[in-house]
Amino acid sequence: MRSICFHPKTQSFSISPRSSPSRASLSTPRRSFSESTMEQIIEAASSMIMKWNPETSTYARVTSLFYENKREAKQFLKCVNDLQKAMHLLASEGSADGRMVRAQNLMQIAMKRLQKEFYQILSTNRAYLDPESVSTRSSRASAISSTSDYEDDGSAEDEIRAADDSISEVEHVSSTAMADLRSIAECMIASGYAKECVNVYKVIRKSIIDEGIYRLGVERMSSSQVNKMDLATLDLRIKNWLEAVKISMRTLFAGERILCDHVFAVSDSIRESCFGEISKEGAVLLFGFPELVAKTKKSPAEKIFRVLDMYTAISENWAEIESIFSFDSTSIVRSQALNSLVRFSDAILTMLSDFESSIQKDSSKTPVPGGDVHPLTLHSINYLTLLSDYSSILSDIIYDWPPTVKSSLPKSYFDSPDSDDSLAPPISVRFAWLVLILLCKLDGKAKHYKDVSLSYLFLANNLQYIISKVQTSNLQYLLGEEWITKHEAKVRQFAANYERLAWAPLFASLPENPSASITPEEARERFKRFNSSFEAAYRKQSSCIISDPKLRDEVKVSIAKKLTPVYREFYNKHMEAADGRRNLRLFVRYAPEDIENYLPDLFFGTSETWRSPSSSTTSSSSSHRPRSRLSS
Repeated sequence: MRSICFHPKTQSFSISPRSSPSRASLSTPRRSFSESTMEQIIEAASSMIMKWNPETSTYARVTSLFYENKREAKQFLKCVNDLQKAMHLLASEGSADGRMVRAQNLMQIAMKRLQKEFYQILSTNRAYLDPESVSTRSSRASAISSTSDYEDDGSAEDEIRAADDSISEVEHVSSTAMADLRSIAECMIASGYAKECVNVYKVIRKSIIDEGIYRLGVERMSSSQVNKMDLATLDLRIKNWLEAVKISMRTLFAGERILCDHVFAVSDSIRESCFGEISKEGAVLLFGFPELVAKTKKSPAEKIFRVLDMYTAISENWAEIESIFSFDSTSIVRSQALNSLVRFSDAILTMLSDFESSIQKDSSKTPVPGGDVHPLTLHSINYLTLLSDYSSILSDIIYDWPPTVKSSLPKSYFDSPDSDDSLAPPISVRFAWLVLILLCKLDGKAKHYKDVSLSYLFLANNLQYIISKVQTSNLQYLLGEEWITKHEAKVRQFAANYERLAWAPLFASLPENPSASITPEEARERFKRFNSSFEAAYRKQSSCIISDPKLRDEVKVSIAKKLTPVYREFYNKHMEAADGRRNLRLFVRYAPEDIENYLPDLFFGTSETWRSPSSSTTSSSSSHRPRSRLSS
């Protein structure tokens, strides 16, 4: 008799132990039913079911039961449930009379009607059952679904109206449709027609998921297709994918899981089977693309940032991936996402190693004019600055990366022997190591300058640029204040060495004791020697560059402090002693104010033909002093 009461195709589905209140309808009726009661149940069911039989009624064929009359829809479901109880009782009694055949025929007609209603609700409410609408339903909207299971008491209706007043029309329609679908599904599953119900659901909902994935720009591609893409096209695909992950996890798959869990709440096995078949293909396609990107042969340095973006997108959504695809049947989705993360980790470590090698292999030997910042410094530290924005992600990836052997670099570049970086986070150690490699490379490039003073200026410029980038990025947290302080001291040391070597001849042209008494002839010789030394130094150093404004001002101030006060004292003391000749400016070409006006023009790399002042050398003839370009 079971083969008569239950459709044989539905035996693969089981009812969850966690039953809903409506599951009481599945229990075996007591034998206290009288024969008249049995007849009344079958007659009532026949009247209601035949009224909505589309094969015999034109009205039933063109009208939706659940849309036209909710109360009658509730009665229809009650008649079907009562009919199912009666069939259970007849089966338990071993009855083989005509009542069982009639009940079975009525049940088949009712199931066709409910299958039609189920399809219509899914189809006509696509706009209200889209994953975004479902996933963003408020808890207030849930009140409708929980109270509209066709309870006949007034309090339920009051709750529906109260909830209805507080939510939007879209949420109301969505919640009502979900409640209708759940009621039909539970009735069909209890009656042994689960597969018919599920098949309708799968066909319609899978098309929505597949369409959503396609609209998000995710297409099935092979590894060779991705490899053949130019970088611009691949970059665009990655951008689309990043947006697709955000939307799909927030709405598409999340909404579908909510809808499926609600409609088929009566059975865990049906929920799992249904959601798996609907979403698995699209999700595997979505999370399979990153693996293809990770395996591409194109690996420009900038690719690492896109890979990190994709890694971040998966890792940040990992909790949602595990939650939404928690079923055993959807484990392939979790595995695919995890495989992509592993592939990305390997690719990122490879690209970091390639970046390290690119610094070490840089073979440019042409000195940068003026001791300015080297292109290798600009590229490398800017690259590290951008990488530092991904420090939290890189911390996980780098955690187990074997440390680099330090023996390949000079010992002088490491901290004191007492220092121990074993307590530092691996991410900090790795970034400090990469900066150290860059500094060592710059030290080698400084040796290409024939002028030793310029090599020190080159080192000061490059290290100062690195420090400024560290201080204005996440690198400051990775390298720490101690690193910054130590390297700022090195910049001052490099600048002092430059100043000492480049300006020493000029400083030496001034007497140690500028106020000491000397003969007029000695004064004139001192002035002449200062003139030539100043012009030579200025002509040579005006081609030098200090890009950092703060460092530039510090060097200028330091030079001025050593030069101007001594020269002013000497000038004021011996100007008159040098007088007595008609061509005084041949001996005293510069007033102290002239020197002060020349110095601000230094370190911009704007070397010009030297033009000594044409004015007579008196401190009062300010109208003839050279004018500083900085003040112009």
